[in-house]
Amino acid sequence: MRVVVTGATGNAGTSVVRVLAADSADAVVHLAWKFQPTHDPVETWRTNVLGGIRVFEACVAARVCALVHASSVGAYSPGPEDGRPVDESWPTHGWPGAAYTREKAYLERYLDSYQLVHPDMRAVRMRPGFLFKTVSASEQRRIFAGPLLPWRLVRPGLIPVLPDVTSLRFQALHTDDAAEAYRAAVVQPVRGPFNLVADPVLDVAAVARLLEARTVPIPAGAARAALAAAWRLHVAPADPGLLDAVLRLPLLDAGRARDELAWIPSRTATDAIRAFLVGLRHGAGLDTPPLAGADR
Repeated sequence: MRVVVTGATGNAGTSVVRVLAADSADAVVHLAWKFQPTHDPVETWRTNVLGGIRVFEACVAARVCALVHASSVGAYSPGPEDGRPVDESWPTHGWPGAAYTREKAYLERYLDSYQLVHPDMRAVRMRPGFLFKTVSASEQRRIFAGPLLPWRLVRPGLIPVLPDVTSLRFQALHTDDAAEAYRAAVVQPVRGPFNLVADPVLDVAAVARLLEARTVPIPAGAARAALAAAWRLHVAPADPGLLDAVLRLPLLDAGRARDELAWIPSRTATDAIRAFLVGLRHGAGLDTPPLAGADR
């Protein structure tokens, strides 16, 4: 079996390695990504964009048969005003105000020309929604929330109120289900982009129900101002541009993955969030540097 997986120790990587262990293939699955430091976008650009391009070029040099690249819902341009789910033909220009979305969109443009120059290589782009599993919780807390989210308090009944940001809706997927889609893309003769999401569409109220908490409406502008202040003080690791991007993300239609990969997620989006919350309150992780559990 010959499969190279970049980012194999992270949230998606550990699941992808597990499911690929049962199949033989000759492919590269590019998952590696650096979210921090958001205060130094040049550093993340060097790792994510320039590093990604080096991986793609190395695939050509090594005559790899298939490249499966981890793109994201974040690569998409803002969604339609009527809120309808979009398929893979929706523009992928990202949101210019966040490094994450700029970088994902740039690699989409690079792969457009890459596929034209190297038509013999089977290139696949996976565009999942937000990926969660129990053992990724500590890493995701460090990346996106930091000390603003005390993990010991994330349990039903201990958090009385959650801020319900206006217009905030998102789609989630259990990481292990995403890994199954990656495996299918490696072993099946498919090309091009695939949306990956599970039902239902989530909002803050759905998370609040899992935590037995109430919600308090808060305007998006107020939420952004609070996040911006915390980010400038280096209290919150996620930059306010990322919230701007999330509020504009389209909802995704995963019909192509169902039809061409025979892929159906085994867990709901609610199950994925529930697993993440369990991981948070237990400080869960794995014995890899990215997924190290919370300090006790």
